[in-house]
Amino acid sequence: MLEELNVRNYALIDNLSVSFEGGLNILTGETGAGKSIIVGALSFLLGAKADTSVIRTGTEEASVSAVVSVREDNRDVLDWLANRETRIEDGRIIVRRNIKTSGRSSIYIQDVPVSRNDLEQCMGLLFDLHGQHSHESLLHREIHRKYLDRFAGLEDEAARFNEIFLNLAEKKKILEASVANERDRDARLEILRYSIEAIDKAAVKSGESRELETESKRLTSFEKLAGQVNAAAAALFEDEPSVLSLGRRTRTAMENAAAIDGELSAMQQRMADIYYEAEDLAEEFRSYRDALHYEPGRLEEVEERLALLYRLRKKYGADEDGILAYRVAAETEIDALSNAEENREKLGVEIALLEKDLAGRAAALGAKRRSAAVKLGERICAILKSLGMPNARFAVGVNNRGEGQRTSLVIGPWGAEDVEFLISANAGEPLKDLSRIASGGELSRVMLAVKTVLAGADTLETLVFDEIDTGIGGEVALAVGDYLRKIGGIKQIFCVTHLASIAVRADNHLKVEKKTGGGRTTTVISVLAADALRGEIARMLAGDAGGAAALAHADELLAKYKK
Repeated sequence: MLEELNVRNYALIDNLSVSFEGGLNILTGETGAGKSIIVGALSFLLGAKADTSVIRTGTEEASVSAVVSVREDNRDVLDWLANRETRIEDGRIIVRRNIKTSGRSSIYIQDVPVSRNDLEQCMGLLFDLHGQHSHESLLHREIHRKYLDRFAGLEDEAARFNEIFLNLAEKKKILEASVANERDRDARLEILRYSIEAIDKAAVKSGESRELETESKRLTSFEKLAGQVNAAAAALFEDEPSVLSLGRRTRTAMENAAAIDGELSAMQQRMADIYYEAEDLAEEFRSYRDALHYEPGRLEEVEERLALLYRLRKKYGADEDGILAYRVAAETEIDALSNAEENREKLGVEIALLEKDLAGRAAALGAKRRSAAVKLGERICAILKSLGMPNARFAVGVNNRGEGQRTSLVIGPWGAEDVEFLISANAGEPLKDLSRIASGGELSRVMLAVKTVLAGADTLETLVFDEIDTGIGGEVALAVGDYLRKIGGIKQIFCVTHLASIAVRADNHLKVEKKTGGGRTTTVISVLAADALRGEIARMLAGDAGGAAALAHADELLAKYKK
């Protein structure tokens, strides 16, 4: 859930910071006030492409950051973060993205730098943005299969199918490599054994390069290091006076003084602690200095060892751990090649059993998907009709992979079917894929219908709807408001709207405005309290925030639809 959004120097935004709540968050404002800029800034943070045109005129850098909470049961996000060694703190992550006028940009999740693709992946597991911007996940066919499986309660079955498929694919890969490598087996074995011998002879140890580089630096600057160490030793315990001798005299004097005046006891104890700490430090430093010596030829040995490790890293791995991992893999491959015939027979049997198992699972999964597809299509179609698309036809296509091209079943990673959402928005038009829908409002309403049906099963935590009220009004707008409120009971919803009949359903109402000062125009956002909310609803109804009739109508709507 989006808890806090901070935007600096983005388009018309100077410096904006706003906190959000769960439930239905409505954004309203005059046409041109900058609502699309707010959505654009959020889209930027979710990984959308951007260029320097978004940077506020007269500034050098635009930045957007957010505090995002993550539910404990959102395994998709938690696993994504864990796989990248990124810690979540107090159930929250901080996401930052900026872009400079030079075109350079940086992105961080929990202070860990990530790529735009990584940002898009991670945020795509938490947010879905629908409308005129780029995060319309509903257009990706792979999402359709996931939605259908969630609706049908098939996610675990599909995950198990995928696990078996990948296992089968790996075994087939090993078998094919074994057959292909038969002619070159002896040559490959020789190479692998030579590699293992080279690694063993070098006696590679994890982290060795870092230790050697530290030692090389010490040896290269040994004369300077020794001089500084001797200077420190003289000041600490050799010269007269030294830190220790002065400390000893000071401690003795303060002990004598404290014996006369008890008020000095605390200070005398502190001085004693300082002296004993200095004594310990002197002992450790003396040991370091006594052990410090220059071995003729050691620098050459270190450099030679580093050069050897560098050559091994170029061949076998990025670091010592990579080299050692290569050795383990080489031993495994030697074992496989040495027992190639026996392994091929064993693999052949395993592959045959897995193929039979997978074919049975594919048939069962396909039958369940086809049955669920009809029900999902009917439920979404019913909701679309109440959302101002009375002639809409919605269908979930479940077709065999490679249909029309092959007679045999083609099994893929998630089954033997391609799942695709199809729609005809207007009477007389054939069913088409969703990407051919021209209206962002139509696509948003389709997503709203899908999210209503799947609200309990979807792992996404925040949905953003832009342009969802395009071309609707009256009873349709009321229905859209009902559905938004319903999903808002489960998800965090952001909705940009021009319709008062939708806005009055808000759990939190935010107003976007333009303000002018010092010759500059700035977009600001504020959370509306009761009195301001009443005026904003009146403005949306009649363009007059202070008119008696508009205010009366606003009061009527708020009394009827506000919690």
